[in-house]
Amino acid sequence: MTTHQPPQQRRYFALLPAAGVGARMAANGPKQYLTVGGKPMLRHAVDAFRASPLVAHTYVVVSPDDGVIDSVLPADLEGVTVLRCGGATRMDSVLNGLRELAGAVAGHDLIMVHDAARPGLTPALIGKLIDGVGDDPAGGLLALPVVDTMKRSAPGADGISVSAATVPRNGLWSAQTPQMFSYALLLRALGSAPDANAITDDASAIEMLGYAPRLIEGHPRNLKVTLPADIRIAEMYLASNEDEGRLI
Repeated sequence: MTTHQPPQQRRYFALLPAAGVGARMAANGPKQYLTVGGKPMLRHAVDAFRASPLVAHTYVVVSPDDGVIDSVLPADLEGVTVLRCGGATRMDSVLNGLRELAGAVAGHDLIMVHDAARPGLTPALIGKLIDGVGDDPAGGLLALPVVDTMKRSAPGADGISVSAATVPRNGLWSAQTPQMFSYALLLRALGSAPDANAITDDASAIEMLGYAPRLIEGHPRNLKVTLPADIRIAEMYLASNEDEGRLI
């Protein structure tokens, strides 16, 4: 008699690269540690994953000489592990983190890579990503359809940019995170990428292998804090009384 083995149970893990310096924020330290709504941006993001019953564990990748992380994520914080293997680029940090996880996760397990400077993530958005990607082997990411008119610039007089053309926005999406792929696929994609500086998000490395990740509509509250003015916008979302179920 032939017996059939049950399918392997997949687990979901979060991986947050947090080794950047946040140069565009004009701050005195890495932007992921700037306070938004009463606590560091990184802690907001980590707490969203900790609050999701779907996430098995959260890993945070920081620089080896990071002297702040222990006060933001204490060693006894349940469900979180800090990996001190950050690299020179975002891709390097993610790849180093993945290599550190060898043996702790299986090849079919799903890795959700999330920007440490996106404090507006919620458990509901995490669940929406997981449900939306389903069993698609190409994985997927949260993103927003572009609604503004898009312009292509050209250098003008006195170095001021001018509008050279209008770019059709049909089919354009603005990528967010988390971006979720199987551990094996993401490790292969990042490990074979020819130029770390050209990989601005994980989906671009997956696309280079010929895969087409799913686009799952996210929410504006999940913005990336890049410039000083973004902090106030993030705080407005965090302070809002919207029911989380309506956010997605």
